[in-house]
Amino acid sequence: MTTKIKKETVETIKATGTNLVKKVKQLIKEGNVRRISVVDKSGKTLIVLPLTIGVVGALLAFPLTALSVIAAMVTECTIKVERK
Repeated sequence: MTTKIKKETVETIKATGTNLVKKVKQLIKEGNVRRISVVDKSGKTLIVLPLTIGVVGALLAFPLTALSVIAAMVTECTIKVERK
């Protein structure tokens, strides 16, 4: 019996409201990202974007719009990036 162990890494990136959406779009284009979470400076999770290989374009339109609204409201946040 063979068991495959999936190695996932979690990276945290500090961001401000002005560059939050830009940074998230850049991370999505990288392709090896499983999940992106945006956490405010008090530790509260504001949005979680689960990403899969087939997710593109229109499916991300609403979450990115929501992310734009969040970016307008926060000054400082952390992006948690889970990679495969």
